Amino acid sequence: MARALDKIRNIGVIAHIDAGKTTVTEKMLYMSGAKHRAGEVDSGTTETDDDPEEQERGITIYAACVTFKWKDYIVNLLDTPGHVDFTAEVERCLRVLDGAVVVFSGREGVEAQSETVWRQADKYEVPRIVFINKLDREGADFYRVLEDIGPRLNANPVPIQIPVGQGPGHTPDPFRGVIDLIDMQMLRFTAEDGGKQMLREAIPDELMDDALSWRAEMLEGLYGLSNDLMELALEEKPIPSDLIRRVLREGCLKRAIQPVVCGSALHNVGVQPILDAVGDYLPCPLDRPPVQGIDPKKPDTVLTRAPSADEPFCGLVFKILPAKTGDLYWIRVYSGKLDSNSRVYNPNRDKKENVAQLWQIHATKKERQGQVESLECGDIACAIGPRASITGDTLCDTRDVIQLPSIQFAQTVISMAIEPENTAERKKLAEVLEMLKRQDPTFNANENAESAQTLISGMGELHLDVIKHRLTRDFNLNVKFYKPRVNYRETIGQAVDVVGQCNRQIGATQMYARLNIRFEPLEDASAGIIVLDRCFGEDALADNLKTAALEELRSRSQGGGMIGSFPLTGMRITLLSGETREVGSDEVAFRIAANDAFDQGLEQGKPTLLEPVMKLDITTPDDYVGEIVGDLQQRRAIIEATESRGALTGITAFAPLKELFGYSSAIRSLSQGRAGCSMEPHGFQPAPQADVESFSFG
Repeated sequence: MARALDKIRNIGVIAHIDAGKTTVTEKMLYMSGAKHRAGEVDSGTTETDDDPEEQERGITIYAACVTFKWKDYIVNLLDTPGHVDFTAEVERCLRVLDGAVVVFSGREGVEAQSETVWRQADKYEVPRIVFINKLDREGADFYRVLEDIGPRLNANPVPIQIPVGQGPGHTPDPFRGVIDLIDMQMLRFTAEDGGKQMLREAIPDELMDDALSWRAEMLEGLYGLSNDLMELALEEKPIPSDLIRRVLREGCLKRAIQPVVCGSALHNVGVQPILDAVGDYLPCPLDRPPVQGIDPKKPDTVLTRAPSADEPFCGLVFKILPAKTGDLYWIRVYSGKLDSNSRVYNPNRDKKENVAQLWQIHATKKERQGQVESLECGDIACAIGPRASITGDTLCDTRDVIQLPSIQFAQTVISMAIEPENTAERKKLAEVLEMLKRQDPTFNANENAESAQTLISGMGELHLDVIKHRLTRDFNLNVKFYKPRVNYRETIGQAVDVVGQCNRQIGATQMYARLNIRFEPLEDASAGIIVLDRCFGEDALADNLKTAALEELRSRSQGGGMIGSFPLTGMRITLLSGETREVGSDEVAFRIAANDAFDQGLEQGKPTLLEPVMKLDITTPDDYVGEIVGDLQQRRAIIEATESRGALTGITAFAPLKELFGYSSAIRSLSQGRAGCSMEPHGFQPAPQADVESFSFG
């Protein structure tokens, strides 16, 4: 039986590492009755961190999906990682979700990865609610965090709750509940019945003035969204709670506001109101605009699919998990219906795929007794059977074809060489690496035929460390690992105009081609290679000759540079004009001329080695600021800003990745384990001359 789409919520929980995402997810499962006992992150017993690597490290590495019911709603929830090395998991989840719960620590507030996931949610236009967590911690400050969210994230948070007290039990005014500003009640959460009881009480007299002041603040943020609300306020009439909730929902769906709730998930305080807010304010599939795609045979033709079971089937593969019984393809269904034992079309690969089985997902596995016969629009589940599809591919009806936008992931920034002990291990290693590449779009592996080593690349030290453990522990591979190395890039340092020529005798034919091409460095060194055609008018070439030259330039731009054969980036190549003769000017000649011009452009344009730069966001007690800043300066870092964050100081800096190997251990040592740091790729900058000299020109 088809489910009511307005009762489905496809949401994600996103945040900086250690803000409490997994604990929030675990307590949602517990409060909804999907679990009879809540697990703990520190003991490795949570439902969504079911991988041994996650349980050992106490962090989320892989996005996990759980489905549960809350009141009349069916919630498909994706718990995502908070560490920047695994930001691709957040990217692909937000690509398919309708709404998100953004968790902030009441102590640390808005952190670096908070900004990253917020930008990712902006990119996919995902409506959000905010949960300020850990208000029972020493140094927690709900109001400071609330104040930071607006300017740092370009957001418009509207508090619909305020805390009663803040901090642990030994403080003068410990955190002990929240005030609901919509119904003007105090919510108290008791330890009885495993913490599931939420008591609604009258607001104590000593807290009423504060509550009224913040209710006025809440309404002030909503007046611009509703004429009805404004009229009642001007007439000084009571404002119904239902009207406030309706305006909050409308504003949240338009992403004009973000409703804010608060609590302490670890101690079961404030979890039920999060679930209520998910149902009240976050969108159902019907609230989201129809997805847009193209006709792969007519790329200029825009097609849409509305969230309806009556539309042709259309879905997106957003995650693949290898399994012995068949890879699990996680699919978000946007329209129509997908049946088991059916065939679908993948326009990205131009192949038809079999869908043998469909399963509900539980964490990162097929749910026990969760096999289903069909999926409908709004569903998130997994399919077994496809073979050619990869992450970001569209699956659609074989008769009504549509290709949705794929998912773009960041480039890898760090590499490590691995070498199998013997020939038997080499074949097994190749198979395992191919499987890991299917699972993780930000992981790459290439074998060097000369050195017999394989180079694996990822998003950071932790990312590669997890891969190392999986290869040795999960797959029992006997391989050697070598020191990580930086993924340099190459570009040119100055603009140059060159003439590429082909003037050679091949057999009885005198081949001839001449091309005028300009090579220019781009201001953004991470912008890749742009190849432009400005060969018009009197200088125009025949289409086949121009196409051959442009194809050769694009092909060469995918190769290496002249310093260390590192990938090229940050360069614009413009075809200006060409010259032909009646005999001998064919496509081969123009490919040779384009190659000649490319070599000259790199050589004359002052080859430049680029090193990746990371953005660091450091949070530390004031006592250690001096030591940390001094250490950063020794690592060639540029300090952009230092700011007070309550009892802590935040430091924003930019430093070369080469200087940051082992930095997480170093900062713990400098601060006696009290400082924290997160990094994310920022771009590229010219490398020191010593690094350039360490590579020979090719």
